[in-house]
Amino acid sequence: MTDKKKTAIVNFKKAQSLLAKIIKMKEEGKYCIDIMQQNLAVIGLLKSANQKMMENHLQTCFKTAMASKNTARQKKMIEEIQQVTKFNK
Repeated sequence: MTDKKKTAIVNFKKAQSLLAKIIKMKEEGKYCIDIMQQNLAVIGLLKSANQKMMENHLQTCFKTAMASKNTARQKKMIEEIQQVTKFNK
């Protein structure tokens, strides 16, 4: 497992733990700003995990597809990248 994959998994687990904390805070009627700060932390963790996954994907799957002579596979890979980066409508 690559370092990028490990980092993404750690970030997902931290986000999961924080989400459970946020739900409990909300159920207990904690101060909204405190909840929102925890929510921003989750968003940051998820963005970081997504970035690590993208880096890994580009360096492995995408790189392999672009090096191949299979134009259909190349096109599909580009479309997938556009979809997850919201470049494609």
